[in-house]
Amino acid sequence: MKIRALLFICCTTILVSAVEAKAQEDKEAPKQVVYIKKMDKRVSELMADRVGIRKNMELKELATINERAMEAKEDLMFPADELYGSNWENQWVDPFRGTTAKVNFPDSFAIDCSSFVYPIAIDSMARITSKYGPRRRRMHRGIDLKVLIGDTIRAAFDGKVRIKNFERRGYGNYLVIRHPNGLETVYGHLSKALVQPNDIVHAGDPIALGGNTGRSTGSHLHFETRFLGQAINPAEIIDFENGVPHQDTYVFHNVKINGRRSNIYTSSSDRMVYHRVKSGDTLGKIARIYGTSVNELCRLNGLKGTSVLRIGQSIRCSAGAVTSSKGGKSKPTASASVKQTVKTTVAADAAAVASINQASKAGQQEATPVYHRVKSGDTLGAIAAKYGTTVSKLCELNGITKTTILKLGRALRCS
Repeated sequence: MKIRALLFICCTTILVSAVEAKAQEDKEAPKQVVYIKKMDKRVSELMADRVGIRKNMELKELATINERAMEAKEDLMFPADELYGSNWENQWVDPFRGTTAKVNFPDSFAIDCSSFVYPIAIDSMARITSKYGPRRRRMHRGIDLKVLIGDTIRAAFDGKVRIKNFERRGYGNYLVIRHPNGLETVYGHLSKALVQPNDIVHAGDPIALGGNTGRSTGSHLHFETRFLGQAINPAEIIDFENGVPHQDTYVFHNVKINGRRSNIYTSSSDRMVYHRVKSGDTLGKIARIYGTSVNELCRLNGLKGTSVLRIGQSIRCSAGAVTSSKGGKSKPTASASVKQTVKTTVAADAAAVASINQASKAGQQEATPVYHRVKSGDTLGAIAAKYGTTVSKLCELNGITKTTILKLGRALRCS
């Protein structure tokens, strides 16, 4: 009997404990469910916020892309408007010719050349038939590239066609394109133009066919680069041997000669300068303008003191160290250092004509710069060892640092 009572008490205790435990579980279950629901809601809110943030970022990126696209489109519609203003002359290669307006040359200007495309077929590269400079008593303001009649001519940069014209005793059929980077390019002696004035073109677009029209002794492309009407030697901007720009950004500096205003631009401390003879010019007057002597002018141009100057004739003046006409001592020309630039305003038909030539040390024989085209695996150290120079010198010559990443195809100046 006692055993039964003991068993009954034990069973009763176990049942009571189980009932209480069950009741406790039932009491706590709603709290757990509520907690889990709150966690799920918070996670959902965080996910929604993340999606919202990403969506806003994508919308901002899209707006930025659209804004850049609109700016690029506007730049093509009004190329280099900040430089040329509303001057959109459709008759003359020099847009300021025949006007009384004066050109405001900035102290310096950076030209983006990174998008350059070689204007003729790749297999025609380096076939230069005539360089920039004096030629047969005339100033040749471009570079002649050998092409055959009918060869495709392409736009060198993005831009807008300013002129499509014909000049019987000069360019023949020619085009002038103004680019957002500030340059204008001229394409002469064409057999046929494929674009019309005010057409927008992109770098590499076919714009014409090669020919032999105008003042030409054989089929070729006459190619010019101009800045605010001033002809600049294309070889100073483009490495025609490799078909790439010497630098992605080419900076022109405005300089003065003996304190006189000029439209000369240079990107190096040494330069070759040409003077275009005007009515009333004499060797003595030209020598005084450029701070040199009559004897030096005669030596540079193969002239005599009694030589008669023709109007329009290009006279080479000295670069770097020149001889003063008042004394027999050698002194540097004013503004020989392009780091000291001055603001000046010049007439569009100013006599001084710049021919930016390869850098040479003053007082020494002019040397031709050597360029290396970057290939896969090249490093600054390897290039320096190959050309017998130093990495620091390469950085100085090319305006780069030792950590600069070299792009394939880039032309590096090595000397």
